[in-house]
Amino acid sequence: MWWEPFGRSRPLGDCERRFGIRACNLTTDRGRQLEAQAVVFHHRNLIASGLKHLPRVRPPGQRWVWMNFESPSHTQGLRDLAGIFNWTMSYRVDSDVFLPYGYLRPSQTPAPHLSMPRKTKLVAWVISNWNEEQVRVRYYRQLKDYLPIDVYGAHGLELKDNSVVKTVSEYKFYLAFENSQHLDYITEKLWRNAFTSWAVPVVLGPARSNYELFVPSDSFIHIDDFAGPRQLALYLKFLDRNKSRYRSYFAWRKRYDVQVTSFWEEHSCRVCDAVRTAGKQPKTIQNLASWFES
Repeated sequence: MWWEPFGRSRPLGDCERRFGIRACNLTTDRGRQLEAQAVVFHHRNLIASGLKHLPRVRPPGQRWVWMNFESPSHTQGLRDLAGIFNWTMSYRVDSDVFLPYGYLRPSQTPAPHLSMPRKTKLVAWVISNWNEEQVRVRYYRQLKDYLPIDVYGAHGLELKDNSVVKTVSEYKFYLAFENSQHLDYITEKLWRNAFTSWAVPVVLGPARSNYELFVPSDSFIHIDDFAGPRQLALYLKFLDRNKSRYRSYFAWRKRYDVQVTSFWEEHSCRVCDAVRTAGKQPKTIQNLASWFES
């Protein structure tokens, strides 16, 4: 890994112990770049540092992997990167190395009955980047006229023990509103903030059909299912009064466990696994911008 993402040093870990991926050697030691089969470049660090800080020597057959987990709306400088990278790694399903923000695993011990945590509050939203021009903020402005919403973060309440999960766990519903709407862009707002907290996610992001590629159709509520914020508010109030209908949004948990992706340890291990199975077929991403922005 050429740059430690966002300059934060974290242990790369044991791929076999953590993810069942064997025979991987991960390093951030640039002195070993010439012996690496693949080098991973984090996009935000690449743009901040500039192309002049890419490795000067590129051994034949070494794969350069472009890694980015921001949406196209928050990804700059793509047009300067044509013809540089061999592989892409992102949340996009059509990436060369695909790794979403989270995923479901079939449960090893399917539960015949669910033990539901006690919920004492209705709707929570955690937001750090407040922008009045964003679709999610405009929708919230309308929804709050019909429904009480507790907002946490930069423009709201303080998190309980500085923990999103501990805070949201007290709520029946969580507004898993993405900062921008793009194909496959479904972040920790769904996987960690809502699912790990056992709150039903109310999602604003890509289309319902896109969410259903990753999670069961009865595990979330999509704003597009309603004519507007008022109708959504009425439905959430109905679920608040109807215990059996509310519990139906958790039926999938009898079959699946939630796995939140481990940043950035898991990413490095997945690249290593892909290198071992890909063979020698050469490939270069000629137009990174047109692919990622599509």
